[in-house]
Amino acid sequence: MDIDFEAIVRTYVAECEEHLSRMEEALIALETHPEDHQSLEAIFRGAHTIKGNAAGLSYDKVAEFAHAFEDVLQRMRAKTLPATQNRISLLLRSVDALRQMIPDAITGATELQSQHQSLLARLAAKDQDEIGELSEDPDSIAGTRERRTSLVGRRREDVQAWVERADTVRVDIGKLDRMLNLAGEIAVAHGRLRQALGDSAHQATDAWEAQEALERLSVDLQEQIMKARMVPVGPIFRQYLRTVRDLSQVTGKSARLVLEGEDVEVDLSMVEHLKDPITHMIRNAVDHGIEKPDIRHRAGKDPCGIITLNAFHDGASIVIQIADDGAGLNRQRIAERVRALGGPTDPDSLPDHELFRYLFEPGFSTAEQITDLSGRGVGMDIVKRNIESLRGAVTVESRLGAGTTITIRLPLTLAIIDGFGVGVADETFILPLHSVRECLTMPADRPCSANGFGVFELRGMPVPYLRLRDWYALPGEPPARESIVVVEENGMQAGLAVERLYGAHQTVIKPLGAHFKDVPGIAGSAILGNGRVALIVDVAALLREAVQSQTRH
Repeated sequence: MDIDFEAIVRTYVAECEEHLSRMEEALIALETHPEDHQSLEAIFRGAHTIKGNAAGLSYDKVAEFAHAFEDVLQRMRAKTLPATQNRISLLLRSVDALRQMIPDAITGATELQSQHQSLLARLAAKDQDEIGELSEDPDSIAGTRERRTSLVGRRREDVQAWVERADTVRVDIGKLDRMLNLAGEIAVAHGRLRQALGDSAHQATDAWEAQEALERLSVDLQEQIMKARMVPVGPIFRQYLRTVRDLSQVTGKSARLVLEGEDVEVDLSMVEHLKDPITHMIRNAVDHGIEKPDIRHRAGKDPCGIITLNAFHDGASIVIQIADDGAGLNRQRIAERVRALGGPTDPDSLPDHELFRYLFEPGFSTAEQITDLSGRGVGMDIVKRNIESLRGAVTVESRLGAGTTITIRLPLTLAIIDGFGVGVADETFILPLHSVRECLTMPADRPCSANGFGVFELRGMPVPYLRLRDWYALPGEPPARESIVVVEENGMQAGLAVERLYGAHQTVIKPLGAHFKDVPGIAGSAILGNGRVALIVDVAALLREAVQSQTRH
């Protein structure tokens, strides 16, 4: 019987990463509660399984290292070794080492790297009190482990999607994407069939019934595929327990991470895009937000700071919040920096939400000195760019002395959008339904400038609007009757002047391709029932581009 050894190895790598992640979480819990017997048992089971599987695949050096790891844990179980912070640091370093050893063994390495040999000697030492201090290097903290290579690094993304899901099957994301594309094509075929039946002089009852049954099946298929793409955020969040622990040691602070909403699910395709933004904001929370223990004590706070990572549903969105109970943002320092960078001459008068937007400008930093962790003004602009690439938005709230909360708002999925169709010239545009507030008839006496900008009155308040025909330079003249779709994003309300309203419907998003990636205010495309292409509008980006265009003029 032929054995697919490659498939066995892939399964082994995925299972090892699952065990290592759980061991890492349990070690951090054990450091906080040294008498936590359950955490110690979980670590021991993980090490024992990794050792056994490695021996079965003839990865002898991995098995030897895991055996030494297991021996230390056995002595801790027997209470002959205490769970000191220094010993937990050694075991966490050993988990990191196993993450590197496993792909090395798979690619044929028969000897350990020198740093791994040194760790093995520490683990195997009979007198564990001889272990020296393990200084934490900022370059080795969790969050930089993406530099670590190969199969383990690639499989981690999959494991984060499947870990702790009871009755699931591991499915290649490429196959899911193909299924979703097929569902979209079925929807297109349905639309064309419906249009053909509508044009027929003699509509066939049986054909209509078949079409309706197919449509129901297509919707069910689409919903099932979307559910299969959704993964809980818990495994994603738990990796930051190690990040906060290591950063606290580097900065000489005391902080712990509290996780909420771990059962909330996100689209699998968002997971990789969320890693860097969340990592950066947690680093900021520890480095800039949480104060030193003595400062917190003098302020009447618990010396150990709290960083909360929370997820919850809000309508058609998923909200992720990173909150700390630290010092909060210094408005005066931010205002001084805004002024120095050529912003408004009186930034102190800006409301919080407007002033804090400058935190996401490239090069913006209020740090008094550059450290290994921050201060170079690089990061928050990347955070914003990554979130907006997911059709999301990020906002900041803060109270001096009480902490800062950063809120990320994301769509439920990147593959399907609840859209509102509008017509301009001979083209169809789709607006995200969550951005649409209401639709109005354009007043007949409402002129706009040559570049398509104007202002209309909405219940006594002036609201700016933009004519899409002029913005996208579509040919022809606008009709005598136009409509205004009132949209709102990031607290900004505006109108979009269109010529036809098609109503709300679900839309499968198609990528535009490299040639169209820089078209301002366009997030993707969709195939209509008649086979034509409609463009999906990125409302937030469109409003931002429109404001910048007006500023330039």
